Amino acid sequence: MSRPAQYKFRLYVAGDALNSAQARANLAALCQTHLAGRYQIEIVDVFKEPRRALADAIFMTPTLVKLTPLPERTLVGTLSQTQTVLQALGLLGVAA
Repeated sequence: MSRPAQYKFRLYVAGDALNSAQARANLAALCQTHLAGRYQIEIVDVFKEPRRALADAIFMTPTLVKLTPLPERTLVGTLSQTQTVLQALGLLGVAA
């Protein structure tokens, strides 16, 4: 029996801006509900790491990148529309 897929996300935020805080909270809730125990979230603050943001071609925040499993997907915004986010990330129908 194969192990369930592990999900890795990178969320680019702009310090403690309201949109960034909302995206952090929404992503955490989504992962806890739909991917319990099978996810990893890396937070990159573009104010603290501006060169990394530029190197990664991040020009707006908050930006979420699903790194694994492939295909990689990118979303911009607060991630407040759960069903839309699940669909965009290819997570609809993923068992918790």
